[in-house]
Amino acid sequence: MMGIQHGYAIIFQEKTRRAIKDGPFIQDYFDSEKAIHGWDDGNRFFTNYIAHPMQGSLTGFIFLQNHDKYRDRDFANTKDYWKGTLKAFLWSTVWSTQWEIGPISQSSLGNVGLYGRMGMVDMVITPTVGTGLMVTEEALDTFLIKRYENKSFTAKLLLRMFLNPTRTL
Repeated sequence: MMGIQHGYAIIFQEKTRRAIKDGPFIQDYFDSEKAIHGWDDGNRFFTNYIAHPMQGSLTGFIFLQNHDKYRDRDFANTKDYWKGTLKAFLWSTVWSTQWEIGPISQSSLGNVGLYGRMGMVDMVITPTVGTGLMVTEEALDTFLIKRYENKSFTAKLLLRMFLNPTRTL
């Protein structure tokens, strides 16, 4: 997933390509890291509070689908369910932090801090609201989608696509 996202940035964002080829890589990375100040990063509301939580939910689902114990779980108010959710949240937090400031990140490859503002919003909102979205999608799946998905193939596709977008992805 990270490779796809970095590939997209390199292909479609001229500033990312410029950041990779211009300047001393290590020094630019550390200078970019120093640019983290406060909460706001200058991105639009949709990016910070819709798209990034969707990313947090997606990375949580990636963790769950690759864990033998949690792969086929349904929403439930049990210790085991919330333990898996906590692990998915922790994975999403690590992933989000790596994406923003890690060694293979927007700070290292894109030098985001050199060309724009960096704030804490992404590292906090992505995993926290993303985990909430993941739990919401699992509840919708358990209590609504599974009840109606056997009616027709079209109903199944539409319900999964619109009520479980990050799991569907």
